[in-house]
Amino acid sequence: MMDLKKTNAPLTTVTRDMIKLSEDTGNVYETVCIIAKRANQIAAQMKSDLEKKLQEFAPYNDNLEEVTENREQIEISRYYERLPKPTLIATQEYIDHKLFFRKSNKDRSNI
Repeated sequence: MMDLKKTNAPLTTVTRDMIKLSEDTGNVYETVCIIAKRANQIAAQMKSDLEKKLQEFAPYNDNLEEVTENREQIEISRYYERLPKPTLIATQEYIDHKLFFRKSNKDRSNI
């Protein structure tokens, strides 16, 4: 489980200098792909964590007429809504050099 409270990612969109951001890879598109793949991993983990937490408070009856609001589920959902978006977390991890990535061994001269 990720510790999302410890991320120092911004909560709102930030304009970035893509040339400076892509200094490690030398390619803007490769940098975007690395951040996008990590953002997808974070989003999947966040979804999994949220579903596990909400499942703890799920009612065990299958009666559709007795659907009630569960205060704990609402608070958990609000907590996840207030977290930084996965793309912002992934970008911050990239800037902080917390992402490991490697180039493929394929011959790039044929591309």
